[in-house]
Amino acid sequence: ETDLRHLRRAVELAGEALDSGDEPFGSVLVAADGTVLFEGHNEVSGGDGTRHPELAIARWAASRLLPEERAAATVYTSGEHCPMCAAAHAWAGLGRIVYACSSAQLTEWRTAWGLPPGPVRPLPIAEVAPDVPVEGPVPELAEAVRSLHARSHGRP
Repeated sequence: ETDLRHLRRAVELAGEALDSGDEPFGSVLVAADGTVLFEGHNEVSGGDGTRHPELAIARWAASRLLPEERAAATVYTSGEHCPMCAAAHAWAGLGRIVYACSSAQLTEWRTAWGLPPGPVRPLPIAEVAPDVPVEGPVPELAEAVRSLHARSHGRP
């Protein structure tokens, strides 16, 4: 239930990103004791394609948390980390990742909508950061995430 609550917040943040004219991705960093440490969403609309919330979390955590605090923390995210963010997560020494929808699901939706692939191959987190514990996707949130992405591309 705790995981679902934080994942729902990540999906809400993805909706906030979309409402502000950005791509619908949101993430939350939670300490081992359940304290929410950081929340963010995509900010790539300004032209910097690296402004993903998962990368922001890794940078924030690396500069503010002790290694053992980072390792015990969990990142909740609306979509599975891209390779850039998965690598940053591993390099920062962050702990578990829980995501609502997978890169495979997002790729399938984009293909069905006739959209071109993104600029980076959508590798699973485990291929980029094999030692990071990962859980997802979460079926009960998949439709909410799909709906946000459909809306962002003007699809039904």
